[in-house]
This record gives sequence, structure tokens and C-alpha cells, in this order.
Amino acid sequence: MIHCENLVKIYKAADLEVVALQGLDLHVEAGELMAIIGNSGSGKSTLLNMLGGLDRPSAGSLTVDGKDLLKFTERDMVRYKRETVGFVWQNNARNLIPYLTALENVELPILLQGRRRRERALDLLEAVGLSHRRSNKLNQLSGGEQQRVAIAIALANHPKLLLADEPTGSVDTRMANQILDIFRDLNRRMGLTVVIVTHDPLLAKKVDRVVAIRDGKTSSEIIRKKSYAEEMAELEEGMHAPEDSHVEYAVMDKAGRLQIPADLLEAVGAKQAGRMRVSVEEGRIVLLPPEDRESK
Repeated sequence: MIHCENLVKIYKAADLEVVALQGLDLHVEAGELMAIIGNSGSGKSTLLNMLGGLDRPSAGSLTVDGKDLLKFTERDMVRYKRETVGFVWQNNARNLIPYLTALENVELPILLQGRRRRERALDLLEAVGLSHRRSNKLNQLSGGEQQRVAIAIALANHPKLLLADEPTGSVDTRMANQILDIFRDLNRRMGLTVVIVTHDPLLAKKVDRVVAIRDGKTSSEIIRKKSYAEEMAELEEGMHAPEDSHVEYAVMDKAGRLQIPADLLEAVGAKQAGRMRVSVEEGRIVLLPPEDRESK
């Protein structure tokens, strides 16, 4: 569904240049539910904006659903946003119109497409568990309920790819779990590819793959040993969930470069920037901090 290779994004303002992405690689399979995590400024939101057709890369290649976004005209980009991708923002003000009811908010994008809006809108509200609140305006809905309306709106154009930017950032833990369960249900029932951007590493407990971005590059991937569905089935049978349910991999680019997690560098007394000794021992590549005389 998504193929990013050596993706670069540079923002320019007057004489200042900011490199948001510097050679990022990412591959997402169709029907996958995955998360992208990273600290503020890591480049994760920049990546999401480009996947959603809201921004264009400076260099590299970006293909979504077989479409080369770097070759898109403005008309192509509008069609892509209407037909291929749905977007859920963290800020509900970007998703919803406050003086409309929940049902009217969902009907609006369907109306713009010239389709039968009422039946489709009701089905979408049912899918996110809000059919009983369809006549309520936004000030009568909780933050979590508003976010669920936003998810229904994002599904109005029958997207193949659903993008969510910090969808649980403004709700409590209980509601965050409900929203993530909705994403998982949509992914399973509709075969929808879902990419969630977040700063919360605990999200890994709900998805099967987490990609970490650091300094504008893919630094590591956290992959579940067993699928979430398998773990839930085992819990229902009375089995305990394993503490080490995930395994983390550092990601190496085509030039052989990889980012070592900061906590591992600290564990061996190495600096995050500087030289490392590299050797091969018993078929393994071993990284060691420089000896004292080498580091001077």
C-alpha cells in the first residue's frame, strides 16, 4: 500500500532550511494496522502529511496504492484525497463543524460526492458506535465521542488508507483504548490499511508493528511475536500474556547505516555521536566503544 524510499523533505523560510526527513524508508502492506512513533520534531507528522497528499516530498520516491505521488498534478492530488485516503486529526476543530449534528457532519462529505448520504452516514455512525448520538451537536458530545465522529467522517469516501494523527492525544486512557479498538475493528472487517502517528510507545500493545522515526529517518521497528488476535484468544482461555510480547529491530538503510537505540549506547558507555569499533565475532557484527586513547 505504501512504499517510501530515501524520502527527503526540506522546509525553507528566508535563509533558513529545516530538514524534516532525511532519507526515510518505509513499507506498509495493504490491510496492515501499524503505528509510527517518535519524539516531537522527529518527522512523523511531516511523513503523515505527505501520505495524505497535504505536502510534497523534496526528493526520493513515494508510492501509495500504486500511485506515484511525486508525479501528481494538482488535479491528481485532489482526486487522491477524495478517493484514496481518509484523515483523522488530533484537533477536532479540523474534522468537525460545531453547529451541525453528528449525523450532519458525516453527511457533508458524502453530499459533496453526490451519493445517497443519509443511509451511508447512519451506517458509519453505527460502525463507530454512535448511532444513538446522531442528533446531538458537538457541544453535547464528549471528546472521545467527537473523535469517533471524526473517524466516521474519514471513512465517508470509502478510503483504502486511513491516516490518524495523534487520535488518542486528547482523551483519557479508557477512551483511547476504545478508539484504538475501533481502528482494529475497521482494519479487520473492511480490510482497511490504518497508519496511526503517535508519541505514545504503549500503543504497541494494540498494533502488530510499530515503526520508530528519529531525526528524520526510520530508526527501528517493534514487531509483535504473536498477533493481537492470538494474544486476546489466549487471554480468554486463561493464559497469561507474555511480558516480552514484542521484539525490536534496528533498521539498516541501503548504505549500511543504522541508528542504535540511545539506551543501548548508554548501557555500554558509548556516546550517541562519535566513533565505534566494529568487529566480526563468531558470525556476528559487534559494536564496541573506542578505547580511551582512541577517543582522545
